[in-house]
Amino acid sequence: MEKKLREILLRIKKGEMTIKEGMERLKVLPFLELGYAKIDTHRPLRRDLGEVIYGEGKRKEEILGIVAKLKEIGEDCLITRLPSDLGEDLVRKFGGRYFPSAKIFALGKFPKRKKKEKPIPIITAGTSDIPVAEEAAVFLELLGYPVKRIYDVGVAGIHRTFSHLKEIRKGRVIIVIAGMEGALASVVSGLVSKPVIAVPTSYGYGANFQGLSALLAMLASCSPGIGVVNIDNGFGAAYLAHLILSSK
Repeated sequence: MEKKLREILLRIKKGEMTIKEGMERLKVLPFLELGYAKIDTHRPLRRDLGEVIYGEGKRKEEILGIVAKLKEIGEDCLITRLPSDLGEDLVRKFGGRYFPSAKIFALGKFPKRKKKEKPIPIITAGTSDIPVAEEAAVFLELLGYPVKRIYDVGVAGIHRTFSHLKEIRKGRVIIVIAGMEGALASVVSGLVSKPVIAVPTSYGYGANFQGLSALLAMLASCSPGIGVVNIDNGFGAAYLAHLILSSK
């Protein structure tokens, strides 16, 4: 399978095969077997975006092997939840970029948006929520979307939210990230006419239950038009925003 994949890519580079013909051939090559991992090379054909690797919990040797293989076959590589020391090692070995605030490593040429988009507001209730927000923001920026970061505007000082309302309302989709009781998503949704993607975070005192209280509050919101992703899942929120904006 690997040999066939390299052959197809080489023929495209040499002009012996069109991209369309190559895509048709690639449809029968759904993944590459590494023993400890199966790289889903078929995913871009199904979902437009390639596989994103979850870095947390993987051994260094496994991540190095995955990145080496993706670079070899010319595929984009994006890894989330990657510790800074390992991210910097990957940059030295393979190139690419590491974003410490988001814990994301990126290598390759990611698809850029052709249509000019209005900035996507990414709003956090507090400063503690920023790492989750940065995961969403960096991923969207890698895809070519403009992002408007609006941080630390939670309900404890709701006037801070209102001071950004004009910018918030310009977004075609809005990402709201909050811990504690997670109320900010409901407040924002009640003030805008666009879909809101809510991200509960694990930040908060004991009764927050590592984000469970914020998750349940967002799911129980009385404001319609809110989609809720899992706790601390900034990447999932960004991916959903991309799907909404790229839908025809």
